[in-house]
Amino acid sequence: MTPAIRTPLTELVGIQHPIVQTGMGWVAGPSLVSATSNAGGLGILASATMTFAELEAAVAKTKAHTNKPFGVNIRADATDAPERIDLLIREKVAVASFALAPKQDLIAKLKDAGVVVIPSIGAAKHAVKVASWGADAVIVQGGEGGGHTGPVATTLLLPSVLDAVDIPVVAAGGFFDGRGLAAALAYGAAGVAMGTRFLLTRESTVPDAVKQEYLSRQLQDTVVSVKVDGMPHRVLNTELVQRLEQSGRWRGLSAAVANAARFKGMTGMKWSTLVRDGLAMRKQKDLTWSQVVMAANTPMLLRAGLVEGDTHAGVLAAGQVTGIIDDLPTCRELIDRIVTDAAARIDAIAALKAGTAAGD
Repeated sequence: MTPAIRTPLTELVGIQHPIVQTGMGWVAGPSLVSATSNAGGLGILASATMTFAELEAAVAKTKAHTNKPFGVNIRADATDAPERIDLLIREKVAVASFALAPKQDLIAKLKDAGVVVIPSIGAAKHAVKVASWGADAVIVQGGEGGGHTGPVATTLLLPSVLDAVDIPVVAAGGFFDGRGLAAALAYGAAGVAMGTRFLLTRESTVPDAVKQEYLSRQLQDTVVSVKVDGMPHRVLNTELVQRLEQSGRWRGLSAAVANAARFKGMTGMKWSTLVRDGLAMRKQKDLTWSQVVMAANTPMLLRAGLVEGDTHAGVLAAGQVTGIIDDLPTCRELIDRIVTDAAARIDAIAALKAGTAAGD
């Protein structure tokens, strides 16, 4: 039987194990989310790449496959963020996750409705801000993590955040096994969040050939590129990424405009909506206009790789843990072995202290 590790995160959300599956675009759908939650963790749906109707359907499908708590990740700067928040409240979704800090009034609205608010942050000062606005917990991702990431390693970023706030802190970036969970708990974290590790599970809908591409890579086979969308983005180092790295500024911008048109056609969005989202992104992230335009690359390049399985035309977001993962377990197998191993390591550490006391 898998041991229980109770933390402020498990108590806050009502989950069995202090493990979070992050809201990865094109990856974190109902299959992965429900499997994670059924295994005792917290699954989070990725809604940034979904239309509102697709999000409605995804929430309904997830609820049909699990009665356990799950969350939805929302872009706080999306023009329809208020409508998506209303959906979460209406459907009694347990957790609202944000990649950018939501406005204080949105946090208050969610909390008043009983929804737990957990933004992801990349610096201690951001954690302090969202905590002062009423966030219930934060996820802090170090530079080892995949997708958009920062320059500071988890081993330094995590303690800086823990020292700055008194709400539960979930550690992300570089976690994949029981050793990592035990270490995060020793730092004072309330749990761990993992993306790449959950991408490489059986319930992940990423094509098998793409999963094998991840499994074949080594620790040095990811790169942080700003040519994907103008912001630091950790991805697998593929031929496409190398070409992007060597491309000139105007070539990247022209590709971004073309991808924006493709994304518009696929989602049915109006150009006016894309422009409004771009304006909001520029203001909130303090981006240049060229970076805003380049951000249009992300959804389509990720979709090509993670959905269509085209590793030559798509970008594959990846944490550095890619180079140390070598199997494709079910979500339940993964969570059970992580928690079991973490509990054993915590007991072993406690025994060290007991042994010292006995020898005195």
